Amino acid sequence: MPVSRDLTRRAPIAVLAAAFLFNVGQGALRPSLPLYLQQVFAARYQMVTLIPVVFGAGKWVASLPTGHLLDTVGRRPFMTCGLLVIALCDVASVMTSAYGVFLGLRALAGVGWAMFGTAATTTIVDGRASSRRGRVVSLLFMSETLGLLLGSLGGGWLYQGVGAASPFVFEAACMLVASVVLARTALPPAEPAAAVSRGAGGSRPLATVLRIPGVLLMGFTNAALIAVQTGLLVFLFPLHLVNRGHMSPGTVGLVVGLGVLGRLVALWLGGSVSDRRGRMRVLIGGLVAFAALLAGLTFLTNPVALGVASLAIGGAAGLVTALPTALIGDQVPPPLHGVAIGWLRTITDTGQILGPLLLGMLADAMNLSAAFFAGAALLAATAWQCRRRAGAIAAATHP
Repeated sequence: MPVSRDLTRRAPIAVLAAAFLFNVGQGALRPSLPLYLQQVFAARYQMVTLIPVVFGAGKWVASLPTGHLLDTVGRRPFMTCGLLVIALCDVASVMTSAYGVFLGLRALAGVGWAMFGTAATTTIVDGRASSRRGRVVSLLFMSETLGLLLGSLGGGWLYQGVGAASPFVFEAACMLVASVVLARTALPPAEPAAAVSRGAGGSRPLATVLRIPGVLLMGFTNAALIAVQTGLLVFLFPLHLVNRGHMSPGTVGLVVGLGVLGRLVALWLGGSVSDRRGRMRVLIGGLVAFAALLAGLTFLTNPVALGVASLAIGGAAGLVTALPTALIGDQVPPPLHGVAIGWLRTITDTGQILGPLLLGMLADAMNLSAAFFAGAALLAATAWQCRRRAGAIAAATHP
């Protein structure tokens, strides 16, 4: 059944709006959640750091099953259900005084995150026009980044000015509004996966997806990127600014903000250029630039130079962030996009868990510079693997 152009145009806009609201709510909890834990549960540092671990575990467990069930249950029901799960978890979180129950609710919220995120990304990737896929996927990541930035700016104010529970209530409200946006928008029907699975010679969609050239490599590329971005840019880079640049907390925030600005601008640039010049060419160049900037960062101590470096590193990260997802959309037939995105998110969450752990251990065992050199080496090795496989991936690109 043909899908109207109007429907195809409105669906991504609704998903992008829902993703923006979703991340505004998520961002509001970022600065306030540790404060809430200390105020309500008198939490120790380990109790605070357990929250992202159980949240990530919930995402990790749910992403792949969501991808498998996506086209059976429906994408809009999965997105709406994920949003409502998070909203209910937020309300329940402020009603409990037991830390163990709170921990379980944050894990369940991670499941809701995976349900929404996997379905939303699949819907965006599944656009019929592959010539514009890089730009559309970049818009998704831009809406996520901008939402997180705005939510983070408001979360601390809500906690201080309205009350400790207000960021949870605000996130729940964002999820409810996002679910209404999706409920009022019809999404294009997904293509059935059965024919593709039979044609590939088996009944296991994941096995079929992983045999497609480039899928495994893009999964590990995304895992490497998120490991470096989470382990270095989120956790260790601010410490580097304080220790080597001798910056005040306010200046650190400004320099980190420059990195976010660079990422926002480069996300659109990376998607647009990759649509015209080829994804692998832009991805390889971006990875090499990212690696060189990380390695060079260890020699900088001047605050102005560190600010320029942060802007450039954010730009390099933004340039390549959307490309593995877009390339998987190019390689994998549309009926298998749900399974492919579910697997991609699972392997990405693995990098998000292992990256901070391993790079932090390296920094403790040696020094901060060693962690940045290790991150640069990982990105350079990934770029080399992409260069080796570029020809085979290009030959197998799905039209």
